[in-house]
Amino acid sequence: MPSSQTALIIGASRGLGLGLAREYLARGWRVIAMVRDPTSPAIREPKAEFDRALDIETLDIAEQNQIAALRRRLADRAIDLLFVNAGVTNDPNEPIGEVSTEEFIRVMVTNALSPMRVIETFADRLCSDGVAAVMSSGLGSVADNDGGGWELYRASKAALNTLMKSVAARRATAKQAFLVVAPGWVRTDMGGPSAPLDVETSVRGIADAIASRHGEGGVAYVDYRNRIVRW
Repeated sequence: MPSSQTALIIGASRGLGLGLAREYLARGWRVIAMVRDPTSPAIREPKAEFDRALDIETLDIAEQNQIAALRRRLADRAIDLLFVNAGVTNDPNEPIGEVSTEEFIRVMVTNALSPMRVIETFADRLCSDGVAAVMSSGLGSVADNDGGGWELYRASKAALNTLMKSVAARRATAKQAFLVVAPGWVRTDMGGPSAPLDVETSVRGIADAIASRHGEGGVAYVDYRNRIVRW
């Protein structure tokens, strides 16, 4: 993709989202980074390094009015890549029958509903051959669930995958590509220190996978090596 393009990255204050912002800035892109706390030291570091190539905006993805306000603020911006990175979990060992209603709603709203609200809200700002992507997980694969565990988290990512597929189906004739991305097991706050992948390796692979599918149209569930993941 040309270096003049713009990426809107939701959830860029730390971990994989911050890593993606840094990766695209290093590739010469303009990046609009959405964070809950714009004073976070982590996001200020790339701002100091890349200056005008990075715009920082504030957004709580769970607040519909904030998504709408962001859409108004970015009304004149064309977006080549829209990437929504959002994810919370509960106790991964908690069976689904023991999950409280409140916890179920919290995880489902953050991981499935809110990302899709962003995708739908910004679909008309996405370039005709752009890419819309959401950060899913290999745990979101129903076909590959042979061991259980992480039951609510799995369900939320499977829901995200299904919803993304539905949005893509409504735009089946478009050249825009819709991607559901499994980043691998990465050393982040959620992944923990024992994870085999560092953030830099994962986001580099994700950016390469996105570049390879630019202008393809359709929907795909891929990992950071651009390998197809079973739905």
